[in-house]
Amino acid sequence: MMKDFLFGKTLNELVEIASRLSLPRFAARQIADWLYKKRVKTIDEMTNLSLESRKKLAEEFDMGTSFPEKFQTSADGTKKYLFASRQKQKVFVESVYIPEPDRATLCVSVQAGCKLACKFCMTGRHGFQLNLSAGEILNQICSISESEKLTNIVYMGMGEPFDNIENVLKSLEIITSDYGFAWSPKRITVSTTGIIPAMTEFINKSKCHLAVSLHNPFDDERLQLMPIQKKYPVKEIIKTLNSYDFSHQRRLSFEYIMFDGLNDTPRHSKELARLLHGLNCRINLIRFHQIPDSDLRSSKDETIEKFQKYLNDKNILTTLRASRGTDIFAACGMLSAKEMN
Repeated sequence: MMKDFLFGKTLNELVEIASRLSLPRFAARQIADWLYKKRVKTIDEMTNLSLESRKKLAEEFDMGTSFPEKFQTSADGTKKYLFASRQKQKVFVESVYIPEPDRATLCVSVQAGCKLACKFCMTGRHGFQLNLSAGEILNQICSISESEKLTNIVYMGMGEPFDNIENVLKSLEIITSDYGFAWSPKRITVSTTGIIPAMTEFINKSKCHLAVSLHNPFDDERLQLMPIQKKYPVKEIIKTLNSYDFSHQRRLSFEYIMFDGLNDTPRHSKELARLLHGLNCRINLIRFHQIPDSDLRSSKDETIEKFQKYLNDKNILTTLRASRGTDIFAACGMLSAKEMN
């Protein structure tokens, strides 16, 4: 029988494990300390647990951490890591390390493949494989050589975070809790296409930043890019967000990939400003990075500049995200874990 994994368990889950194995109650916090602060690789290294306690743990659990299978380095210093799933053979995910002068960001995946089939994204082309466990999400953070350098984490890799809401929330709890990594929620951003019930649960249960993939303010046009629009229309997403206060520590942003002729006209910028009027938010414009067998093209730089200026003039903070890692297919929408084939 396959053993369960310790890494990725919350403190409450560790308390239950300690109780079931007749370990002292305080052993749960000791185990959490070894897992998330000291980041040991074996149960034997948990030396303040008795030999008998470690033996009981080892009989039922493996650690559940693993190193990347391989990595690629871009000319700009971006690194793309490939991880094998611990749940199923020949299933892989990718994450991306992005170094900058004032920060070091890791873009993590939450699913192998994706159900949503957005027209501009390579991940969905493989179909959905599986949800990553909380431990598999956290392993991406802890197992890379740059782990101690990280200043920010973005849940913007493979998969839709709110289609795996339980494991995403568990991983966020461990990252931000005092028993875990003890990070500030302000260092973490979670992206979504706008799955409203899970988005609401996230807003109520977490203090991390939220980024919504918008890409077109018109319902019919967004539907052509993002099938999820049929179930969760953009106007309903905005209506839901307007019921929350984003004027304090939590940041709300909208991701907007710029497509030549499809969503970059004055008509689109005007409707975008109208749609987001009164909502405390910012917009991140993103150049589209060409993917195989796609007729989509990125907007011209001059068009992007005009689009950005119009929105900033309407008092909506609008930035253009720098393109990183395009030469190793590590940029937005390009992750695919080809090795699964």
